[in-house]
Amino acid sequence: MNINTNSVAVVGLQWGDEGKGKIVDLLAEAADVVVRFQGGNNAGHTLVVDGEQTVLHLVPSGALHADTTCVIGGGVVVDPGVLASELASLRARGYLVEPGSLMLSQEAHLILPYHKAIDQARERKRGKGKIGTTGRGIGPAYEDKFARIGIRAGDLLDRDGFVARLRENLAEKNAYLEAMLGEGALDFDSVLAELDESTAGLLELVADTSSWLDEATRSGSKVLFEGAQALMLDVDHGTYPFVTSSNTGTGAIATGAGIAPSLVGRVLGITKAYTTRVGSGPFPTELDNEVGESMRETGGEFGATTGRPRRCGWLDAVLLAKAVRINGVDGLTVTKIDVLTGIETLNICTGYRDPAGEPCDVPSTVAALELVEPVYEQMQGWDEDLGAAQSLDDLPRAARAYLARIEELAGVPVDVVSLGQDRSRTLVLEHPFGV
Repeated sequence: MNINTNSVAVVGLQWGDEGKGKIVDLLAEAADVVVRFQGGNNAGHTLVVDGEQTVLHLVPSGALHADTTCVIGGGVVVDPGVLASELASLRARGYLVEPGSLMLSQEAHLILPYHKAIDQARERKRGKGKIGTTGRGIGPAYEDKFARIGIRAGDLLDRDGFVARLRENLAEKNAYLEAMLGEGALDFDSVLAELDESTAGLLELVADTSSWLDEATRSGSKVLFEGAQALMLDVDHGTYPFVTSSNTGTGAIATGAGIAPSLVGRVLGITKAYTTRVGSGPFPTELDNEVGESMRETGGEFGATTGRPRRCGWLDAVLLAKAVRINGVDGLTVTKIDVLTGIETLNICTGYRDPAGEPCDVPSTVAALELVEPVYEQMQGWDEDLGAAQSLDDLPRAARAYLARIEELAGVPVDVVSLGQDRSRTLVLEHPFGV
């Protein structure tokens, strides 16, 4: 079987928020199709074009390109109300108005009102032990998927079957809400009316996207696979249990998009020039000081979905190398290097030591990861403004050395450097599509 070289996967290598949306938007100019393959509206991908900001949660980040088809794959969990609202907002601006410009997999599971009620009630009950979920029902929707009681987009096309399954599921969820979580029951008629309103305009989007993508990819169309969250939030490979509810890496593309693994071509991994994470969980290189606060303020490190301030710290090359390995990354995009301007001395974590002082790999448990001591390598910072750079040679020598060291530690080349939010503020050293 021939490996398709016209497809590119964009995945996050840290704890999310690396700027994947901007890079997908940039690369979508050369793509025919952009596919979201996992996650839900807990993702927040921010696009800035000519100073105008667009935040997408479910619609793929190719939405601003008129000739690009956007596909929401079967591995995504979809809140119908959020998708309907997002689509209406984009269409009001002239995007995704052509028939077939947005497709929704018939296999995508729906986030229903009881999923959100359960998610929020559980988080309240955890108290200080909160995981840091967005409360948008993502986890409970994935739970129902694997319990084989989920309701999928394709079920909307069978009205009687949909109503029957909704009634059955709601009875079970209400019993759980009341008996286990101490919450009030949801009214069936109100839930159904809400869903009828939110799904009315989505029925025309539902399609067999798996077959469609297979044909498009094999026929030579340029396909861009857009990941949400990042590997350190992967339900298997991340800092469990402080993770999301899906697999976030390249391994999820085949199942989430419904295509053969051999059709996934070049993998572009996205990392910030430093590290951030939102919510609870271990963070070895976190900076709870003036430098961390400066990163947060200068980098605008507040969640696009929740508005929560992000925790900031030095670049962790140990976790980065793990993410590169598991994702099979071919090239890196380094974002927000401009945020480091003005910091006299930069640190990169190049190793860990356990409590006994011995070198160690990334531990499999959060308890052990919380105890590791980062081993830092110092590098010279720079004061020059990076905003006017048009090529790698325009960057200060210290910034170029910093990028070169990231390449060495990750073991793959830096293909793209992002110098700001706007699409135009990007240095493309090696285009993933070869254009």
